[in-house]
Amino acid sequence: MFVYTALGDSITRGVGATCPAHAYPRQLAGMLRSRRKRACSQVVARSGWTSTDLLRALGDIDPIRLRNSTATSIWIGADNLVLAGLSMLGGADKRVIPDTLARYQRDLSVILKWIRSVSPTPIVLCTQYNPFPKSAIAAEAIAALNSVTQQAAGQHRVALAPTHRWFEGRQPELIAGYRSGRLEDAQGGSLPVHPNDLGHRVIAQGLLPLMANPGNKS
Repeated sequence: MFVYTALGDSITRGVGATCPAHAYPRQLAGMLRSRRKRACSQVVARSGWTSTDLLRALGDIDPIRLRNSTATSIWIGADNLVLAGLSMLGGADKRVIPDTLARYQRDLSVILKWIRSVSPTPIVLCTQYNPFPKSAIAAEAIAALNSVTQQAAGQHRVALAPTHRWFEGRQPELIAGYRSGRLEDAQGGSLPVHPNDLGHRVIAQGLLPLMANPGNKS
């Protein structure tokens, strides 16, 4: 049995997809089944989770869930930036952004070391796409987040899934409720930040070679 484990936040949870079957972990498991006789996905994710939340959650789950994982992906960090942005709107110093990135880096390192301590599962780190490509501040913050993710992948010798490249220039067709691509779109109503069904499929297709050949590095 090929067991794909997906760790993350709302994107990994499947938000934006029209039904659970269209979330990228389920789609990826289906693609793996087309190559193998048996494959399944298990998801540890929740909307709003930061890297700290994921780290705490991993401490509460049965390690055997990861021990039996054939391949594992981690997609986290966007909500770290969201909370930092809200703090700045509330009057926090601009230093909150580098402090947030430093905390994310520490959390990610501990997460990777913890997984390695309980399981030999190959790990793939996912970068974050930019749902607001027409806002310079969003582009700058997400690029900084992805730089930390890339550094962690190199330091801990895990594969990197460049999801930001898969979405670059295609945000209007891949993001649910996409409007102008500016941060102002996040004011009121539903947030246009999650992948739609096609977006989730693009993610699954991009991850497929990394999951099907876990030793492969991007």
